[in-house]
Amino acid sequence: MPQHKFRVGHAVFFSPGRGVDHRSKGHYTIVRLLPIERDVPQYRVKHNADGQERLVPEGELGTR
Repeated sequence: MPQHKFRVGHAVFFSPGRGVDHRSKGHYTIVRLLPIERDVPQYRVKHNADGQERLVPEGELGTR
């Protein structure tokens, strides 16, 4: 069973997949670990510049 790679407070870079507005790309902070859906860990992240929060799958996050 997969586990979350990142923890609350980690700085991450969000690179959205297809179908998501690419202007949302940027530096975020993990604010909550969400349940794993279809073997993919999910996260609640907060944009460092404007404070907007979003739900993202682990595959769209990295450590840049």
